[in-house]
Amino acid sequence: MTNPNTPHPNPENQATQTNPNPTSDVNTDPNAPGMGSDTIATSTFPAGKAPQTDESQVTPGAQPESHHQPPTDSVPDLQEMVRIAERKAAEHYDAWLRAKAETENVRRRAEEEIAKARLYAIDKFAAALLPVKDSLEAALATENQTVESLREGVELTLKQLTAALEQFGIKEENPAGNKFDPNLHQAIGMIETDGEPNHVAQVLQKGYLIHERVLRPALVMVSKAKSGS
Repeated sequence: MTNPNTPHPNPENQATQTNPNPTSDVNTDPNAPGMGSDTIATSTFPAGKAPQTDESQVTPGAQPESHHQPPTDSVPDLQEMVRIAERKAAEHYDAWLRAKAETENVRRRAEEEIAKARLYAIDKFAAALLPVKDSLEAALATENQTVESLREGVELTLKQLTAALEQFGIKEENPAGNKFDPNLHQAIGMIETDGEPNHVAQVLQKGYLIHERVLRPALVMVSKAKSGS
């Protein structure tokens, strides 16, 4: 028997209570007012989580703002740099060739000057001796000379020769009576004298100096004390 006071179940209420999907009440019709693609996308993400961007949807060629692309005009032209380097290298090589040629010319001129100096170092000295030779030849060419005239000619010729030597710094060293100096004199022997010992007692051959340098040492006999004194 059915109790007439017992309420009958409502089918609509049953459907509402037994629906397990809470999102079934949301209107998913894209054509409905206020329902667009953005609304659907936002509603499907859990609270507190932002949507993730699909990398496949990023526009090709786009760069992140953190990676700055330098302007094209600031990048150096490598080909232009190579051309400049080649031009400078050619200039340096040309300058090196000129310097090398100049160095060779200087070296060659120096060698020529040294060779000339060796060949003609005494040309002025030889020119100064020529008058002496002329005087000697003139004396020999004179006939019927007396001893006195011949002596006078020899004395004049000797004066010419002495003047020529002194012109080039050649001086006579006649150390008679001077103290013996082994740097200027060459002792041939020793003789006993009444004078002071170790002095030049006799000059066998005069010496000569050229600008304070010994050209030829004087050959001398050195004095020593007598054996009885």
